[in-house]
Amino acid sequence: MEPRSVPQPESGHPTVQDREWAGEARAAAGCAGLLLSVSLTVDACDGGLNLPATLLWIALAVVLFVVMLPAKVVATPGRLAVRTLWTRTAVRTDRLAVLRWPDGVEQRLVLVDTEGGTARVELRVLLANPPLWLLLEAGARTSRENGTLRDGGRDLHRLQRRVEGDTVASVLRVSGLR
Repeated sequence: MEPRSVPQPESGHPTVQDREWAGEARAAAGCAGLLLSVSLTVDACDGGLNLPATLLWIALAVVLFVVMLPAKVVATPGRLAVRTLWTRTAVRTDRLAVLRWPDGVEQRLVLVDTEGGTARVELRVLLANPPLWLLLEAGARTSRENGTLRDGGRDLHRLQRRVEGDTVASVLRVSGLR
């Protein structure tokens, strides 16, 4: 089976990405570095460093970094891509077949396009980046108008209300009215 090609953005279209990703990646690296330096310092003060303990602390710091590193979300009109340390997924937002926002604890939006592409986006990324949300919403609206969005109309409407509510709350908070 041949790997599915990831759709590339058309030239001339703006690329929007998660504005907070770089800071979150630095925070992940900082936490991992802090864990490593504190643990090595404590080990050095408590009788000296040895190779197995040092390798263990390095491995734990790497695991912490990997766990904390957020996925990078990038969008252009009609396309949304999510890149993690090991995977890169993309969907055509103008050809969505499924848009699912599960109830419960998981705050992750699941997107599936008509070509089989799947992407998972954390809700906090969309709430913190209105341009990303606007591109996703425009693509989902196009999918609904074209009839490809078979599953997700209710979740899309619910998501729109949530984003609008958070936006209003932010405006009121910034203006001092709340």
